[in-house]
Amino acid sequence: MSRLTHVVSGPYAPPAPARELTVLSADGARLHVEVHGPDDAPPVVLAHGWTCSTAFWAAQIRELAVDHRVVAYDQRGHGRSPASPACSADGLADDLEAVLEAVLAPGEKAVIAGHSMGGMTVMAAAERPQFRAHTAAVLLCSTGSSRLVAESTVVPIRAGRLRTWLTRHVLGARAPLGPVTPLALRILKYGTMGPGSAPPMVEACARIVHACPRKVRYAWSQVLDLLDLDHGVRRLTVPTAVVVGTADRLTPPVQARRLAAALPNCLGVTELPGVGHMTPVEAPEPVTARIRELVTTYVQVKEGA
Repeated sequence: MSRLTHVVSGPYAPPAPARELTVLSADGARLHVEVHGPDDAPPVVLAHGWTCSTAFWAAQIRELAVDHRVVAYDQRGHGRSPASPACSADGLADDLEAVLEAVLAPGEKAVIAGHSMGGMTVMAAAERPQFRAHTAAVLLCSTGSSRLVAESTVVPIRAGRLRTWLTRHVLGARAPLGPVTPLALRILKYGTMGPGSAPPMVEACARIVHACPRKVRYAWSQVLDLLDLDHGVRRLTVPTAVVVGTADRLTPPVQARRLAAALPNCLGVTELPGVGHMTPVEAPEPVTARIRELVTTYVQVKEGA
């Protein structure tokens, strides 16, 4: 695909992958996959969120690929993965399973980090055979398992039916986002990022989000509106860490705390002061450090590596 999905220079520009491949999901959906870093290094798999792409993980890829094998893929319809008529939590789980089977050797386990819808992908896949066979530990960033619209604080009024109705219409709008203008940057920053986010950081996120096709954005908004993965949280038995920004309006800290209470093997919640929903971009150092810590603790390096 030719659509621009990221900034092309500076600290927010994603590094070039060591190799790229196309993975077929269970229903034939084609997924764009990138592999960064040494082939014999401990593996990390990154799953991005709604309206984003592999470019969203630029900071983590750049730092981790020095001594990790980092796999990032575009969710169906996002980035360079073509749109699919099938949009569902089961489809997300199918896609993650397909990627894990394609990039990891039999018996090889990775740390999987999921941001927002990427975290929901992990919860949806929690009971899948390939997920269980290939997952050593998980990092859930800025995500939730249910009541996503009801608990969002994007609309700044008291919780209740009116706020839920308004939020559903704001997040599920069919209108195109258009070019990245100063007004568009202000809107995106308010809805998805902390108040201290620097302008280049906001622009990097805006370029990625605005590149998501309107039909794809709308289709997945309908899935997220009705999402209920509470059962998946209870089945996610691998060691799991949770990260959330205290200024997150899309998946507020109440979501992270509920995840922590339900996870069978939770390693705790890290709340990042003043950070919004885009934690891997807004707070790259603590997110990357948490992934490294999980790899060091839970991933066994292959013999001879």
